[in-house]
Formats: sequence, structure tokens, C-alpha cells
Amino acid sequence: MSKTIKLKKGFNLNLAGKPEKKITEISQPETFAIKPTDFIGVDRPKLLVKEGDNVKAGSPIFYVKPFEDVKYVSPVSGEVVEIKRGEKRKVLEIKILADKTVEYESFKSYSVSDLAGLSREEIVNHMSQGGVWPSLIQRPYGVIASPEDTPKSIFISAFDSSPLAADYAFILQGKEQYFQAGLDVLKKLTPGLVHLNIDGDAEVAGVFSQAQGVEINKISGAHPAGNVGVQIHHLDPVNKGDIVWTTTPYFVAQIGRLFIEGKYDASKLVAIAGNSVSAPAYVKTYIGAQAGKLAEGNVESGKLRYISGNVLTGEAVGKDGYLGYYHNQISVIPEGDYEEFLGWILPSSTKLSFHKAFGLLSFLGGKKEFKVDTNTHGEQRSFVVTGAFEKVLPMDILPTYLFKAVLANDYDGMEALGIFEVIEEDVALCEYIDPSKNDLQKILRKGIDLVQHS
Repeated sequence: MSKTIKLKKGFNLNLAGKPEKKITEISQPETFAIKPTDFIGVDRPKLLVKEGDNVKAGSPIFYVKPFEDVKYVSPVSGEVVEIKRGEKRKVLEIKILADKTVEYESFKSYSVSDLAGLSREEIVNHMSQGGVWPSLIQRPYGVIASPEDTPKSIFISAFDSSPLAADYAFILQGKEQYFQAGLDVLKKLTPGLVHLNIDGDAEVAGVFSQAQGVEINKISGAHPAGNVGVQIHHLDPVNKGDIVWTTTPYFVAQIGRLFIEGKYDASKLVAIAGNSVSAPAYVKTYIGAQAGKLAEGNVESGKLRYISGNVLTGEAVGKDGYLGYYHNQISVIPEGDYEEFLGWILPSSTKLSFHKAFGLLSFLGGKKEFKVDTNTHGEQRSFVVTGAFEKVLPMDILPTYLFKAVLANDYDGMEALGIFEVIEEDVALCEYIDPSKNDLQKILRKGIDLVQHS
């Protein structure tokens, strides 16, 4: 039975630079990249290409043991021009000089009526070979799902409540058929429910409200209401030994197109947002596009930070960096590498603060849009217990004590305090409001790794 969840905790970052729902024409970047570092748990990829090789969209680039059948594939066609490595020859990026017209690998296609007759084994094999399997993320741990596991349920969040986020309904325009086909495929992977969670505070697009064969739930509240981890917590919690899979509406449509047309389609609409963007809007490109090229001619002057993803959880990639596999936006904001006179003591109504810490005028903000930069307005200091984390995380866990358990390497404490239910994005808001300026997302990942490999 569909449910309605109303969350009372959370905090919306109302930032300037929201993308307008229109598509800006751009010249496509010359190079694209697939980055093994985008995939948590992928430490030693086995390359299937070398520099100078020609590939098509959907050609396998690497795999990871022990799941050799799961292929990580090229988003475009062209020539492999560089395999960038880091310390100990760790593979960081495989760069591809793209063709002007994308050519595609050909995979087996099915009619819509055929999907219901496919076995789970056939679906897993087709998704693994067709490059779409890495779109499935396992909870707990937030790693690529194992083809050998059977999840108790699958979750899809149809809205993103993070700052300046792309609109999934806009992204999926014209892909409604693929989206429903993707849902039909996912239903075969679990004996439980496929949960499609929609925004209870906004008008819902037909592509979501008319979806068939899934449990449609309404989630209301401030960020992180759109985080799938929060939704799982309230609808089908992850306990020790449980497995739940998650994915996004974009990837559901990508899965559907693979089955219907036999094509790995990495094209996507990407939101170019942030208060350093002159005309925030969407551009059409492909997974792994060069960030600076997507925003070229559309940003202000000065020292800027290019972020693949949102400002809370995204990766600073720089102008020459590349769009992450799981990201639907490029956020561009000013660098905050400056010192402040009097810091938070100086009264101001222009700074966004959960604590109302920026002077007596901070309450005047109202519903205004705030311009932000990367300045943390303070340095790292001792871990201060304020009780604020519990006000922004709408889950029945105690984040302050969970972080302390991680720092103390307390395995039993971490498990008891809910580490199976959270990944980095779920505590990003805690990190933003933390007066101690701790890297809470990094601390949490340390704890997850400890528990996962214990």
C-alpha cells in the first residue's frame, strides 16, 4: 500500500543560480572520461582497452573482479587518447576523444511484451553486458550491487531535494516509454516491492504518477527528503543482513532503452547551476563530459570552483575535470579562499546559516536566495556536541554518537547506532551545519569500510 511520509526535520539551502527549465545549445566537449573513482568499491579495475584503441558507445572499458561479467562501458564513440594514473599506478581516468557522430554497440533488443517473459538470469546478464548494471547501488555500504544478491526491495527517488538539483521530470521528457520499460525490468530483480517515491510538496509529472507496477509513495519535507536513504529508513529500513538496491529515474530510463532498442544510451540533460553561472539552464551532453566545456561562455570571471554534482556532496573537478557517472549537474561557485574581518561576529543578512550565527541580521533572510562560495567560515576544531545534527537528519538514529563511534573504531557501537542505514549523502547536511568543521562524510565512509570488511 502506498504511503505518505511527512518529515519534520531537515533544512533547505535556498541558493541563487537555480537552473531554468530550458535547454541551452552548446558545442559538445572534444573529450569524455570514464572514472573508476566514481564507483565506490572499484579499487583495481581490469582494463580492456589501451591508448590508441577505438571504441563505440557501449564498448567495454574495464571490469572488476570477482564480477567479470559486469562491464563498465564507454559513454561515447571515439579514440582512447589517455589512461591517466595516480599513485601506485591507480587508474584515475580513461579519456576518449569523441567522434562527431556517436556510434553504438549493438545489443539484443526486446519488445515491451517480451519483458514480462524474461528470466532474472537473462535480465542480469543483459544489464551486465550492456553497461547499465553499475547504476544499481546497494544499501548498506553504498557500493555497486552484486549480481549474485537478491534485494528485499528496490528504491527510486523521483525528486532531488539537494541544492540547485536537476529536475528528473524535465530530464525524462520524451523518455516515458523507456522509463516504464525500465521499471518492468527492475520488478524482475526483487521478490519485494519497487518503491517510486515522489515529492509530496510539489506537482508530480505524469511520467511518475502514471507509472505501473510500482509502489508510489509521497515524501514531504525539507532536504534531505529526496535522499533515497531517508526514504528507505521510513518505508523499509535496512537492518543487519538486509540488502536493498537503489537507482535513479535517469538510469531507469537508460535500462529501459537498452532492452527496447539494444543501445547503451549515455546522453543526458545536465543542469548548469550556481551563482557564478550567468544563465543557469540545462545542456544536452553525455556521461563523462568535460565540465568546463559545458559551462563555457556562461560563467562569471574570477576564481571559480567547478563541482560535479551539488555543493553538499559533489566533487571539485576543476574546469578541466569531467562530469561524474552519477551526477546530473555542474555547480559553479566562487572560491572562498579569503580571510574574513571579525568572521561570524560581523552582522550580516547575506550569509546562509542554520544556526543563525552570522549576527543579529541573519533572521532577515526569509525566503531570499543566497549566494555562497567555498569559504567554511571557520577552521577545524574539537568535536563539539551541539545536538544540531539530530535537527536536520530525519532518521531515528543518533548521528553525533555514530560519528564518535567511528572515531573510536567501536564496531558494535557503529552497528547499534545505524551505520547500515546511511551513506555520505545522508550526513552531508550535518557536515554543512557542523560548527567544528569536521569532514563528516569522510568519517562516515571510514566507518562503513571498517564494518564492511570486518
